[in-house]
Amino acid sequence: MSAVMEQARLMVAEKPRGVRFHLDKTLMLVSVTLLLFGFVMMTSASLHLGEKMVGEAFYYPLRQLIHISLGLAIAGAVFFIPLQFWEKTGQWLFIAGLVLLLLVLIPGLGAKVNGSVRWLAIGGFRLQVAEMIKLISLIYTAGYLVRHTDTVQTSVKGMIRPLFLMAFACGLLLQQPDFGSAAVIVMCALLMMFLAGARLWQFVLLGLFLALTAVLLVIISPYRMQRVTAFMNPWEDPLGSGYQLTQSLIALGTGEWSGVGLGGGVQKLFYLPEGHTDFLFAVIGEELGFMGSVTVIVLFGLFIWRAFRTGLKAEKMGNQFSAFLAYGIGIWFALQAFINIGVNMGALPTKGLTLPLMSYGGSSMIIMCVAVALLQRVHHEASCNKEGGLQT
Repeated sequence: MSAVMEQARLMVAEKPRGVRFHLDKTLMLVSVTLLLFGFVMMTSASLHLGEKMVGEAFYYPLRQLIHISLGLAIAGAVFFIPLQFWEKTGQWLFIAGLVLLLLVLIPGLGAKVNGSVRWLAIGGFRLQVAEMIKLISLIYTAGYLVRHTDTVQTSVKGMIRPLFLMAFACGLLLQQPDFGSAAVIVMCALLMMFLAGARLWQFVLLGLFLALTAVLLVIISPYRMQRVTAFMNPWEDPLGSGYQLTQSLIALGTGEWSGVGLGGGVQKLFYLPEGHTDFLFAVIGEELGFMGSVTVIVLFGLFIWRAFRTGLKAEKMGNQFSAFLAYGIGIWFALQAFINIGVNMGALPTKGLTLPLMSYGGSSMIIMCVAVALLQRVHHEASCNKEGGLQT
């Protein structure tokens, strides 16, 4: 009887008391702040547009609320999926992404907006595949680095091999055309391999080769060349090729230190194109001034810091895939925010990249929310490993 009682006692002692979900509260706070801040500014930038386009001022804000709600719902589901699933399916996801990129180019399936075929029209809904392929590329690259860490660290072939697949995806993106997304994907892959231990000379050599390739792509494309020349001197043709950039610079200059006040911006009133999407930062600069602009930059800085801190925590726990994925997401957000803000300030040529978690857009918002959920999952599993708990 005593032996049975002792066995029962041990079973009770070993029974899990419950599942504890570990969340990075700072990352959550920063992410929610970016979402709310972005929604308020996007609303301010789009009320007039909704009134003109469909006769409903809150058309774009209401749609953005739907995007955010879907993004949070899907992100919540993704959080409960173990990272091992993404590691095992990364290659298949990448193949599926390539198929979707091919479908975009098929007449009747691909939707053309503003001269670019970047959306896949399915049952009345439009999906921007480029946003999906960014995240899928990070998952694939993280898995590749886990499987071939030694090769990446010792041979240039280890770096070139995954870039062949990336090159194919980028080639399809350039057909849309979407040079900005292609550049982000390649730069993220390169920087992830560098963090995985690739030799500096290999990294520099490949970086120079890709830079020369990018320059060649600009030279042979009149469309891209026009954007570059307009960026170099937008005031030479302020009503033509330099129009969008000059309006953005006027908005930022008008804001000065504290801005003209929320909702008081003038440039968004049909002067600045895409003020609620690609040029939201310019609207922020005009209405909230230098202080508002710096606040956005600080928020993204905090987000990137937490992403890398999460990756470092996972790496210390021996979770290599989780670590590379967290680093990749941090690099992605850093690059996309840097490029978007640089474009708005006239420091970089115009690119169709949204401001993460802030700009209007369904596909972008949903995928960005999923990326945040994956970061939280990395933090959760690393914390569980540290405590010796269950990864559920």
